Amino acid sequence: MRIAQLANFYAPASGGLRTTLDALGRGYVATGHDRLLVVPGARYARVRDAAGGVRVTVPGPRVGGGYRMVLSPGGLRGLRRLLGWFAPDVLEVSDKLTLVGTARWARARGVRTVLLSHERLDAILAPRLPGRLPPVRAVDAWNRRLAGAFDAVVAASAFSGAEFARLGGQVALHRVPLGVDLEVFAPVGARGGGVRLVYAGRLSAEKWPHLPLGALAVLRRRGVDARLDVLGDGPERGRLERWAATAGLPVRFHGHVAERRGVAAVLARADVALVPCAVESFGLSALEALACGTPVVTADRGAARELVVPGAGAVAPAGCATGMADAVTRVLARPEEVRRASARARAEEFPWARTVERMLAVHANAGRADCGPPGVR
Repeated sequence: MRIAQLANFYAPASGGLRTTLDALGRGYVATGHDRLLVVPGARYARVRDAAGGVRVTVPGPRVGGGYRMVLSPGGLRGLRRLLGWFAPDVLEVSDKLTLVGTARWARARGVRTVLLSHERLDAILAPRLPGRLPPVRAVDAWNRRLAGAFDAVVAASAFSGAEFARLGGQVALHRVPLGVDLEVFAPVGARGGGVRLVYAGRLSAEKWPHLPLGALAVLRRRGVDARLDVLGDGPERGRLERWAATAGLPVRFHGHVAERRGVAAVLARADVALVPCAVESFGLSALEALACGTPVVTADRGAARELVVPGAGAVAPAGCATGMADAVTRVLARPEEVRRASARARAEEFPWARTVERMLAVHANAGRADCGPPGVR
């Protein structure tokens, strides 16, 4: 197959989206398929590499947070010309905004269309809208449009797929869990003393990065010798650094760590990884921690909790730093060898090869839905 992947918000620090598209692309090429990735950038550029196929950046303006989007009519026309050159069999779109129109181009040419739903719109919009303006009706209307434009919609979790599932037969919905590089993200041997916590993610309000610092403060008030590593950057970093300094909290802010092995090294040396966001569409950072043998504490809402099985971590009330500290205490009460083995065993259920295999099955028969009940892999 010739698979064209399109995405906005693909940037050096774009975390899960970039990781997912790169892993899928390498998997497509490794299994004998041709792959084109098109993303916005500062200027036009084209790169080909043996492992990942062809990547083209097309001009797109900045829209905040270091991200870019293809917005202009000229940019979209250039994108369609590029697709005409590549002549894909499948169009895989990781965007619900400006790139949706490419599905019409594909339909007119008999090209299969697949939408990767990387976020749950109603969960993202709810805290941003007044209570008298619930987002469900508007989101359902938009999702019906998306379902009509694409032959299939792919969600990585039961949580992220729920907003499409409630449309019933109007959408061909598939659940394809993401994967993890089990060689890069792996357990290590020696670790330091005390309790080491880690948070890995963007430092923006919707990720609730203040909660790990709050949980750390609670644990230290209880006499626990705990410290926190923060991997990531974002608009909340300055405020969090000031809080940590004022409160005397032992927090190390690493900033954005581009090298995946560097991320893995910090995750593997932690005792517990904290994933506080209650609107995660999958929880890739949680899965990477589990692969390192590090149990996870996450919110009792969102998709990351679907990864946390008994023994591999614990869930805490969403938005509650004290509850997160309590969950850390419960995790640490288990023997270290048991909790680390359980975490690694859970991650081993999610190799990228399995994700690629299931995505290729969707691409080969995009109209047939296979989204089963929670727990189906």
